[in-house]
Amino acid sequence: MTDCCIIGGGIVGLSIARELAGRGHAVRVLVREPWRDTASWAAAGIFPPAPERADATPIERLTAWSDRLHRDWARELLEETGIDTGLRVCGGLHVYRDDAGRSRLQADAAAWRARGVACDWLDAADVTACEPALAPGVRQSAVLGGYGLADETQIRPPRHLDALERSCERRGVTISHGVTVREILVREGRVERVVADVAGRSETMRAGAYVLAAGAWSGALAESLGVSIETRPIRGQIVQLRMTEPRLVRVVNRGLDYLVPREDGTLLAGSTLEDAGFDASTDEATIARLVAFARDLLGDLGGSAPERSWAGLRPGTADGLPTIGRAPACGNAFVAAGHFRAGLHQSTGTAVLIADLVEGRRPTIEVDAFAPDRSARPPTKDSVSALLARARAEACAEH
Repeated sequence: MTDCCIIGGGIVGLSIARELAGRGHAVRVLVREPWRDTASWAAAGIFPPAPERADATPIERLTAWSDRLHRDWARELLEETGIDTGLRVCGGLHVYRDDAGRSRLQADAAAWRARGVACDWLDAADVTACEPALAPGVRQSAVLGGYGLADETQIRPPRHLDALERSCERRGVTISHGVTVREILVREGRVERVVADVAGRSETMRAGAYVLAAGAWSGALAESLGVSIETRPIRGQIVQLRMTEPRLVRVVNRGLDYLVPREDGTLLAGSTLEDAGFDASTDEATIARLVAFARDLLGDLGGSAPERSWAGLRPGTADGLPTIGRAPACGNAFVAAGHFRAGLHQSTGTAVLIADLVEGRRPTIEVDAFAPDRSARPPTKDSVSALLARARAEACAEH
């Protein structure tokens, strides 16, 4: 019999499966869409610095712990699968182009320093010295200054997902693709079975425990567990350019837009925050704006050209916190969803927390702040607006 059935095969679902299987459990993962359609695959893979501090908030503790675990997982995944996930400390620049941007970044820089993060304030000449490729942006006054974060890190999400899948398979996890869960049946305070569509036919699945980790699709299924959570899909679009020569070393952020250089000579330009429902398409106007942003900072891109573009649907929540914990009305059901733009970064810690809860252990860090029953409010248009407003105000938040 399957010990644990995980609904959702994105970064969070696969991470939980790997952790549980590594502890000797028989695990099955139900995957609705191909990896390319998950928010994790579509992410840029930016990890801001995540210091550990005694006075950290619950979400800061989760991120810091997950960040540390990522270093271990990257090494283990390379040993298990031969896949380099691309986890690199590359550094980051956060730049501004006007007085409003300067004021915001000065406040951000002070906040980073208060958290114990190395943060250097830079004038225009300093920016050019750090990243000569930004000289055209400086000359055109598209960049007036900013600050540098030496510890900003990046990862390659598609590689990380591939490595997780292979690791799961090596650990005996059954991964079922093309599965759409239609119903979660609860009886006497426990999930009895899951009914799903598999290749056009109905199939019933049973397990000792169940984990709902379906990203933006988690909200409707959570209702079956007696949980009301908001996992509103927030679309983010990205374009990948093939550069004719290496340009940047660091991740460069200006407001919510960013450039992420890859070692293979590609450059990602992103991103957007759009309340577009479950529409994961891109549009020409947005992709053109992102290319123009790259040109604004780097000048003439020469023969560099867009190779492809894509969009992901991040699972946003009204209070900005993920939902991690046991469903109060179901003794054998757990939820791990709503990580918004931090799912990739927080996936490792979330996996360990859920595995501890499934085994009845006390979690390594406190999870009350993320409890599924912390709010019974249904999704509303106002809460989505608040989510977007808060995210747009956070110039250094994760992508």
